[in-house]
Amino acid sequence: MLEYLLRLALLLPLLGGLIWGSLWLTRWLQTRLHGAPGAAGARHLHLIETSMVAPGMKLAVVRFHDREILLGCTRHGLVRLGEAPATGLTESE
Repeated sequence: MLEYLLRLALLLPLLGGLIWGSLWLTRWLQTRLHGAPGAAGARHLHLIETSMVAPGMKLAVVRFHDREILLGCTRHGLVRLGEAPATGLTESE
């Protein structure tokens, strides 16, 4: 019984540390790969809005070089449905 409690006392904090470390690493990688807003070398493509139309089908509005592009997204690919000048609103507004 004492051996079980010692193992638990050692492995439980180790497991908690591994979980915390993997969550921190995931968050850090997401900001590095997707580019933080306002960071040097920020990306030119921004996802503005998505809307689910049906299971496996959705509409997405992306901003690319001062243009807003409406995309139809399915399991089989993407289709450009329309394009308009950017309205000037950001995704946080």
